Amino acid sequence: MSQSRKNGLTYSDAGVDIDAGNLLVEKIKPAVRSTRRPGADGEIGGFGGLFDLKAAGFTDPVLVAANDGVGTKLKIAIDANYHDTVGIDLVAMCVNDLVVQGAEPLFFLDYFATGKLDPDQGAAIVGGIAAGCRDAGCALIGGETAEMPGMYSHGDYDLAGFAVGAAERGQLLPSGDIAEGDIILGLASSGVHSNGFSLVRKIVELSGLGWDAPAPFAEGKALGEALLTPTRIYVKPLLKAIRETHALKALAHITGGGFPENIPRVLPKHLAAEIDLAAVKVPPVFSWLAKVGGVEAKEMLRTFNCGVGMIVVVAAKNVEAVKAALEAEGEAVVTLGRMVARAEGAPGTVYKGTLAL
Repeated sequence: MSQSRKNGLTYSDAGVDIDAGNLLVEKIKPAVRSTRRPGADGEIGGFGGLFDLKAAGFTDPVLVAANDGVGTKLKIAIDANYHDTVGIDLVAMCVNDLVVQGAEPLFFLDYFATGKLDPDQGAAIVGGIAAGCRDAGCALIGGETAEMPGMYSHGDYDLAGFAVGAAERGQLLPSGDIAEGDIILGLASSGVHSNGFSLVRKIVELSGLGWDAPAPFAEGKALGEALLTPTRIYVKPLLKAIRETHALKALAHITGGGFPENIPRVLPKHLAAEIDLAAVKVPPVFSWLAKVGGVEAKEMLRTFNCGVGMIVVVAAKNVEAVKAALEAEGEAVVTLGRMVARAEGAPGTVYKGTLAL
């Protein structure tokens, strides 16, 4: 038997670098610290993150939890080698789902899995997560970094996020009093957000453009950078409007499935949302995607947000107050439609007018 066989295999020989993991933790500590808020002031590195609900000012809270990923938008970040903003998307997709239920996001945990850990790339990603947490007012209290050679090819990674929020008992949305004639407001999106990117990537392939080519729909930006515009986080403006006006009846986060899938989730079965498509201010990115991909308006509406990332339902008499509260916080608000009666078996979203693609 040959004696030249190498003994003493290490974890590093198998492709997992513990030192790189430790270096990443050190690199991200300042970013994590920047997300501290009442209720959360511990360091990362323990086995679990702690949160004190009493210190956060709640007396009789109901907890609300959400989790999500970024989807194949990550593939663009990887191919364009731009990792600073996908963490914002990760937080946005989770915390926007909390605020629609009237909950204040309190803390966040992330899961980052990759084939080979690059501490600089990891730090850029977590920097984005921390930026999203600061924007949402929630603390990043923990996370998991998994180096999995053989599971992900070199350079590839995946992200998942978990957010927990709270609302005082009896103050959750939707409220039980949505009625015919209530008004539907729409809040502008920042672009494609984090849905429909498998179709986006297919359309970019058809266009023949590289990620570093000038974006045909965004002056002065490369295509990859423009498509990586992070998902808008609506938390602080919505919480302020909820607390100031007490007039918001329902909110819906417009994610994958667009208006037809997301709005009915918050409506009683006897009501439908009548949306005037002519009122939607469609950002140029959607017009470009529709044109280059030959995508029909109906397909655009059930794949993308088409310019509206969040909808708000209010009684007609409260429209001006709610609009003013949201606009004061920097939101672009349009009146999109109203609540109408829905026959049994009819769709929960009906359209009038034409989408200006």
